[in-house]
Amino acid sequence: MELDELTITRAIVEEYSKVFLDYTDVDVALVGGGPANLVAAKYLADAGVKTIIFEKKLSIGGGMWAGGMMFPRIVVQEEARHLLDDFNINYHEYEKGYYVASSIESVGRLITGATAAGAEIFNLIDVEDVMIRENDAVCGLVINWGPVSMNRLHVDPLAIRAKVVIDGTGHDAAICSTVQRKVPGAQLGDLGVVGEKPMWADVGERILMETTKEVYPGLIVTGMAANAVAGAPRMGPIFGGMMLSGKKAAEIAIEKLGR
Repeated sequence: MELDELTITRAIVEEYSKVFLDYTDVDVALVGGGPANLVAAKYLADAGVKTIIFEKKLSIGGGMWAGGMMFPRIVVQEEARHLLDDFNINYHEYEKGYYVASSIESVGRLITGATAAGAEIFNLIDVEDVMIRENDAVCGLVINWGPVSMNRLHVDPLAIRAKVVIDGTGHDAAICSTVQRKVPGAQLGDLGVVGEKPMWADVGERILMETTKEVYPGLIVTGMAANAVAGAPRMGPIFGGMMLSGKKAAEIAIEKLGR
């Protein structure tokens, strides 16, 4: 067949625009394309929840790609091993209760799991603000192209509506920090956005299931962002807690939506 560049261009723009417009009104919008949100997206979509992930960078997967210090391996503890099975990630037991997997395969499987379940992922889109309504409840996101924010260009954003927002932006806890900064008197969790403590994998992993919660009306926090909000320790290249946190965030959202 003879290829036509104009047809290729139209196919990309029309198909993307169709999906983009459809996803300007969603049940759950997840900010950050790291492992916690990828896990959350799969379980949300499995439950029939209209789900979108926004990632400001080109690649999806957050810090999982690099494993530990660019050694492309991750560790998952016994409590989270069933999630490796859920996403068909290959692994082996290193020592009792410690399971090792390829970080590259893990990211690929997480992305496939989320998208195969029906979640949409928009990369290169940054979330620069939230929308609020009565009682300052979060009801949507203000978005712009990732390169626009990275280059500090003065370009007005667009907005999407969401019944629930999940902050999975990692160490920065960007969405929670935005709410705390811009809503007078906003109190996120017990202490507000405290910032993470130094690394302590054992405590950080265990407490993550407590810090994963709705911290403000319409706003749930997950993954490393949850520990950053609560002032809990960072965990390093063990990812069981991140994945369990994502599943818990999905369960909280599903309950909140009444599904």
